[in-house]
Amino acid sequence: MQFQGRSTKKRTGGRRRRSRNKRKFELGDQPTETEVDEPKLKTVESRGGTTKVRAISTNVASVADGEEVATADIEGVAENGANPNYVRRNIITKGAVIDTSEGQARVTSRPGQDGQVNAVLIE
Repeated sequence: MQFQGRSTKKRTGGRRRRSRNKRKFELGDQPTETEVDEPKLKTVESRGGTTKVRAISTNVASVADGEEVATADIEGVAENGANPNYVRRNIITKGAVIDTSEGQARVTSRPGQDGQVNAVLIE
């Protein structure tokens, strides 16, 4: 878990004393780095009693080409602006360019949050 509350340092670099303990709503989580592999999903609880489905790994994408939507197999990650290492590690994030059986496509969904990969074909 990661703490996402107020920093213990001031803008000047001085120390800020803690006025209360950490709270549950200030906790964060590690990012889900969705890999290209056999589909594996994980369900996590979120605030308000709802649940999220996270894609730990997947090899299927819904690719849109204008009005038509087709299911395509993901062959690999061609480009990822979020982190150059993600291309080598085949990690899919929003905005990544993936190689599919339909051609190259840009990811429009957040697989670590939505549990699926939606993409738009690149001309």
